[in-house]
Amino acid sequence: MSSNRLVFTIGHSTQPVERFLELLAKHGVTAVADVRSSPYSKHAPQFSTDELRASLNEAGVAYVFLGKELGARSNDDSCYVNDVVSYERLARSQLFQRGIQRVEDGCERHRIALMCSERDPTECHRTILVSKVLCERGAEIKHILSNGMTESHEETMLRVLDILGMPREDMLNSQDELVSKAYFGREKQIAYRRGG
Repeated sequence: MSSNRLVFTIGHSTQPVERFLELLAKHGVTAVADVRSSPYSKHAPQFSTDELRASLNEAGVAYVFLGKELGARSNDDSCYVNDVVSYERLARSQLFQRGIQRVEDGCERHRIALMCSERDPTECHRTILVSKVLCERGAEIKHILSNGMTESHEETMLRVLDILGMPREDMLNSQDELVSKAYFGREKQIAYRRGG
């Protein structure tokens, strides 16, 4: 993926769908890639697949469900360690890699936003797993925040360091090394646990 590819992420939370559509329009998003493992919401039914697809269609925004490929709740037993999803194993799976390729291919024609349910990108696999892999492959990631502003992936990961109580820099580790540890630390906090 070339370094000039831009991918947004957004969390739907419980906001009105009209506000969600405003945020997409503000940033010129033309396609939403739904990375929820289960594309339904009891707390925000306006973001269940059929309702969301209809709202997006009316707004002229394409919708694709990629939860099977890029969702955090894998059906592949080899992606679990002690009944907890391992993001490293999940990222190496063929299904996940196909999902990443679909996002990259989609960037040829669309301005894409990866969508999940969590409002704050620091609390979601769209950041700690999917965005991490896309960044490693040369994408630029911008997280659309609930206030309408965007935050670079680098800024989001600095907030993750703060959340984990880790320094943004220290004598023994570069910022990149600290951020690498932050990915793993946050994964341990948010990764899906079977039966939990």
